[in-house]
Amino acid sequence: MDRQGRSNADGQRLGARFTVGFDLDMTLIDPRPGMIAAMDALAAQTGLPLDGAYFADNLGPPLHLVFRDFGAPEDRIPELVSRFRATYPEIVIPETVPMPGAAAALDAVHELGGHTLVVTAKHEPNAARHLTALGWEVDHLVGDLWAAGKAAALREHEALAYVGDHATDVAGALAAGAVPVGVTTGPCDADMLTEAGAGIVLSTLDEFPAWLRGHLCAT
Repeated sequence: MDRQGRSNADGQRLGARFTVGFDLDMTLIDPRPGMIAAMDALAAQTGLPLDGAYFADNLGPPLHLVFRDFGAPEDRIPELVSRFRATYPEIVIPETVPMPGAAAALDAVHELGGHTLVVTAKHEPNAARHLTALGWEVDHLVGDLWAAGKAAALREHEALAYVGDHATDVAGALAAGAVPVGVTTGPCDADMLTEAGAGIVLSTLDEFPAWLRGHLCAT
C-alpha cells in the first residue's frame, strides 16, 4: 500500500500523509485480568490496601497516581511502581486480549495511506511488549504520557485524530488540535466522553474504519 495515499472510486484522494493516534488500555487492548492479578499480588506482598478489581475497572491514570489514590505512603510510591512494572511482563502481558475491532482499526489507517501512533500513560517498554505479543506493527509508540500531556506526542506527529476511552484522552486530543474520538469500552460512557468534548463517540472500534473513511472524504 502506498503510504502517500490512494484514490477511491470517485477519484477522491484518501489518506495523504495523515496520522491517527490511539490510546492503549481499554481502547486497543483489554489487560484487566492481568492487572487485577498483578495488583492483588502486590497487595499481598506489601500488606497495603491495593484493590486489583477497582484498579482494573478504572484504568487510565499512571501508576503513581493510582498508588496515591489507594493511600500508599508517598515515600513508597516509587518502589511500588518499580515492583508492579517488574512483574508486569509475566503476569499481565499473557492475559491481555485485543479490544473488539482493534486490529481492523489499525489496519484501516494503513490501508487508507496513514500512519498509526499509540500514545499511552503506560510505561513505554511494557506498552511495546503488548504490541509485540499481539503481532501489531504501529508506526510510532510513545509511552508515559497522561491526559493533556499526550498532546506533545500528538502535535509532534501531527495527528489528525486521537482515539481513546477516557475523558482525559479527549483532553489530550483537544490540546493537540486533533479530532477527539471517544470509544465507550473503558470507564467513561458516551455522556462523559461527549461532555469532555469528544467530536464523535463510538461503541467499539468496529465502527472506526467507516468513520475514518467518511471523515477523510469530508475533509
